[in-house]
Formats: sequence, C-alpha cells, structure tokens
Amino acid sequence: MLYWLIPLCVLGFLLVAALTAASICFFRIFYASRKGPREEFPTPKGEIYEPYRPQMIEWIKQIRAMPHRRVTITSHDGLKLVGKYYEHKKGAPIEILFHGYRGCADADLGGGVFRCFSLGRNALIVDHRASGESEGHVISFGALESRDCLAWVDFVIQNIDPDARIILTGISMGAATVLTAATLPLPPNVVGVLADCGYTSTREIVKKVMRDMGLPAGLLYPFARLGAILFGHFDPDALSPIESMKKCRLPVIFFHGDTDDFVPCAMSEKNYAACTSAHKKLIVTPGAGHGLCFPLDRETYLAEADAFFKPLLS
Repeated sequence: MLYWLIPLCVLGFLLVAALTAASICFFRIFYASRKGPREEFPTPKGEIYEPYRPQMIEWIKQIRAMPHRRVTITSHDGLKLVGKYYEHKKGAPIEILFHGYRGCADADLGGGVFRCFSLGRNALIVDHRASGESEGHVISFGALESRDCLAWVDFVIQNIDPDARIILTGISMGAATVLTAATLPLPPNVVGVLADCGYTSTREIVKKVMRDMGLPAGLLYPFARLGAILFGHFDPDALSPIESMKKCRLPVIFFHGDTDDFVPCAMSEKNYAACTSAHKKLIVTPGAGHGLCFPLDRETYLAEADAFFKPLLS
C-alpha cells in the first residue's frame, strides 16, 4: 500500500550515511580543534626527528629570544593571521615562510630563520590559518592558504618595504601553498619560490593521509571531498600545485629527501617535471626524511639556495 515509502526511506538512509561519512572524514583530516594546552617547544612527531630534536628545540629558543616584530593580517574570510618578522638587514630580500600540515611557525620554521640570516635575507614566518596563534579551524592543504599567501605579500609591500624583493618559501603543506600561489596574481616584487618536500595535489596527499590512518582512501575520498565542501567551504580538487606548475613562470627551486615516507620524493619530481618556468632546479637530498633536507645537509642547502636566487636578487 505505501510501497513508495521504501525507496524514500532507503534514499534517506543513504543520505544520512553519506553525510555522516563526510562529517567524520572532515573532522579527522581537515579540522583543527585548537583545544588543550600547547607544547612549550613544539617539534614534529616521529622517530626520524629524534636525532634532530635538540637542534630544533634550540632553534625555537633562539628565535623566541631574537628581536622580532609580531604582525597580523586579516584573511579574505575575516580570520586574524599571525606572523613574526625577523630583520637581518633593512632593505635585504625578504622570505615569507609557510609551515606544514598541523605544524606551526615555531615548530617548522626556526631553522628557516637562521638559513635566511645566513644568506643575508630577512624572514617573515607565519602561522597558517587554524595553526599556532592564527585563528580558524579548517586546514585546506593550500586551497585557502594560497590566498592567505597573497595577503602576506601585500602586507610586506604595504607595511615593511614597498620595494621588497620577495621569495615565497614553504615546507610540506607550506610548499604546496606557495606552489599553488605561484600562478595567482602576484606583484612583480615576488622573484621566486622555494618549495621543500611539497606534494602534487590535495587529492593525492589526502588519500595518503587517509591510508596512513588505516582508512580505505579510494572508497572514502569522495566523502572527504564532500566534507571539505560542506563544512570547510573549499573544494580540495579545485586547485593543486602540479596544475599550477603547468602554468608557472616564476623561478622555482625544489628540495626533497629521497627517504621521505610522508610526502614521497616522486611528488617533487613530478612537480619539477610539470613546471614550465625557464628557471627551475630540483635538489634531492640523500637519506633525508620528511622536512629534514636542511637539518641533514645544511651546507648543500645553503649553497644551492644561494646560487639559485643570486641572479634574481642582484
């Protein structure tokens, strides 16, 4: 008699199941709760970082003690984003540095400040949205962060040096952020990009994160994407570093460790191959895990970064 209710109930059940799966994926992958006490010295988690942890903690202590200026901007969607500006020399080139997934500026970029100073550059290290001191709860793997990158560039030009020569630098998700931003409408002040252990696309790295969580990535990725669209208000498939590289004209230097088991080195190799810039270089560091190219081989990192950008900054 009421047979039409059966397909309606089935449809309703499937809809609820889809929304539940999307919600669970969103909160596990893209959401940052910001609750609980913060670590005094936040450093990356994992066994591979143990040999470098004392140096990382020392970098954190040193940059906190160094003279710096705490700066803020407002994102396009109303979030307060926080950065710290370290000036080596007035008028020197400025690197804007972006950290990795679920990291923060202190944890991931302390060594970057010392690298910048070693090369005679000023450094602006920033906390992504939903990280560190910045506001927000959604991590978008570069989709929204790349727009924040443009806002930070505008801040430097308007508030620090209108003639600044700017290098966009990122590690892991930060690398994906600056690679994605490379083909957005940047001012001529931006002379190039340094991308350390970046991934090819949000789709691929989210699938990798899901596999690392023990989830069936092929089955659940569509629900993760749905969750990002519904609850995070961004489409993880809309922008990607590798698609940006296919249109890139800015100089780009890529660094990656050949034993990286979080973002495979092959991803930087693909980004490098796709990059259409006339001035590009890929440096593969033997034996380096994720984000460890500089701590493992500082001499080579400094030499390559200096040689690559020298003609662009002269």
